[in-house]
Amino acid sequence: MPTPPENRELSPYTGWTRAHWEAAADRLLLAVRPHASPGRALIDLPGPRPSWSGARSDGLEGWARTFLLAALRTAGSRGDDPHGHLDRYAEGLAAGTATPGHADPDSWPLMADTRQAIVESASVALGLRLTRPWLWDRLDDRTRQRVAAWLLPALGPSPVDNNWWLFGLTVAGFLQDAGIETDRAAATIDRSLARVEDWYLGDGWYSDGDNRAFDHYNAWALHFYPVLHAHLADDPKLLDHYGPRLRAHLDDYVHLFDASGAPLPYGRSLIYRFAAAAAPWLGALTGHTPLTPGATRRLASGTLRYFLDRGATDEHGLLTLGWHGPYPPLVQDYSGPGSPYWASKGFLGLLLPAGHPAWTDPEEPLPAERADTVRPVAPAGLLVQTTAADGLVRLHNHGTNHVHSAEADEDDPGYARHAYSTRTGPTTAPDPADNHFALIADGRATRRGPATPTGTGPGWAASSHHPLPGVRVHSATLAHGRAEVRAHLVLGAPEGTPVRQTGWATHAGGPVSQLHPVLGYGPEAAELPTGATLQGPGPTRTPALHGVTHGPESLFVALASLTGEPAPAPVSDLADVRVAGRTLHVTWHDGTATRLPLA
Repeated sequence: MPTPPENRELSPYTGWTRAHWEAAADRLLLAVRPHASPGRALIDLPGPRPSWSGARSDGLEGWARTFLLAALRTAGSRGDDPHGHLDRYAEGLAAGTATPGHADPDSWPLMADTRQAIVESASVALGLRLTRPWLWDRLDDRTRQRVAAWLLPALGPSPVDNNWWLFGLTVAGFLQDAGIETDRAAATIDRSLARVEDWYLGDGWYSDGDNRAFDHYNAWALHFYPVLHAHLADDPKLLDHYGPRLRAHLDDYVHLFDASGAPLPYGRSLIYRFAAAAAPWLGALTGHTPLTPGATRRLASGTLRYFLDRGATDEHGLLTLGWHGPYPPLVQDYSGPGSPYWASKGFLGLLLPAGHPAWTDPEEPLPAERADTVRPVAPAGLLVQTTAADGLVRLHNHGTNHVHSAEADEDDPGYARHAYSTRTGPTTAPDPADNHFALIADGRATRRGPATPTGTGPGWAASSHHPLPGVRVHSATLAHGRAEVRAHLVLGAPEGTPVRQTGWATHAGGPVSQLHPVLGYGPEAAELPTGATLQGPGPTRTPALHGVTHGPESLFVALASLTGEPAPAPVSDLADVRVAGRTLHVTWHDGTATRLPLA
């Protein structure tokens, strides 16, 4: 397919228009066609391994997630479907639900047998809801009955106590609209929203369950499904409840995007890539957004183009399991070859008519391009730091955790690091952890484990953790411009216990990582050889400082910096740090000052 010409007058930052989005959607959909089953009910994509749910579930996943993309593409064009996407998915819908649970080439798995089918039922139902006049209403009664019978088990209680509750909500919303089991559907909606309400912590942030997991699931799940349901149901009461939360979340969320278009890689399921654009589009669709129309398109187009320009699709046009290209350490066990197509949510903007200001207003710069910011996110214990000179985004983590599936003595690289950025790591085992403070016990670096937030404020965030029995570490990050002060107060460690602070892991030709000792460390930073990260193949280099504990409490303080500026000044020139007892007194290079007591 030819690529539409760029329009740098309308889109001075990305050059992209609505035509580029339509063409990208069509290319993704056409690329998966050769992998459809005989009846077009499963899409079995090539990949290094199946998910833990098995190959048939993966085939349903490939079908359901690309169907959502086809639905957004055609619903946004009011049924105009020049490539016949919906006809193919209508055939697959009929074939997949004719004899579900059977072992023939087309049958879908039953939810009772395959739990993952509940996840995919949400994409099926949402696609049907969006395209109802052009697909569902044209199906014969027998097919509609079979599809409804396959969907109905999703109305039961969620088997996973996190964002999975919203899959039943989404199925219920479609069935309610279609007049099927409406009382049961209404009960599912109420029950699902009530459970998710337990995890709302304010200021636009949910935890994804009871485990203080704060990541992109806030944007592409916990806000996405309730707000979109309220919009599609034309329910002003629900929209008045959930819409302001989306607006509040976007006020923080927009700061997580690099000038390059990259969203911040932290948390899990990062192979969904440009699904990160779904929430900004949803804000524009519902009017609950702090972003101007031009800023919304600049963010979304920048994100889509960022990945497509960096090899997110292979030589056959298929989305791979990774960030840029394939990157196995990023992939969760629940992910299979079709999983990346949840990126389809990022095309939500196609529901906006072509004349909407989000498509017709000139692009405007992102916050990372306009000014330096240091922004605390109190509910999640996060601190966002951006610099306009290079458009780089950093996230300092003092409160995000995740129940990891690996062994108990391992940290999850997507959640346990003290810092993440749009242009670095994280490193993965067996390499040393980047942006990590550790005690060295029996020759091994301790894990961070669950971090308990202890506060946020202007320019700082703090937390505590227990790396060893009887040992507590109080940690804080203070940031200003591109400078970071990293402080750790170690309580209860045996005399002479070695400690190590690592900095940013960077590739040659990438941003510059600096790490400078202030208190408690030796006079020089070492460089640890590290390997590949999601940014690309190795080698990388990770700076490190080393020290030892003295007495019942020991304080370790360092200055760090990550910058895209060429030939940056030493980070020690950016701040003067003085310590009085447990209190840090920092005077930044521009004369402003910060005082922070630890613990």
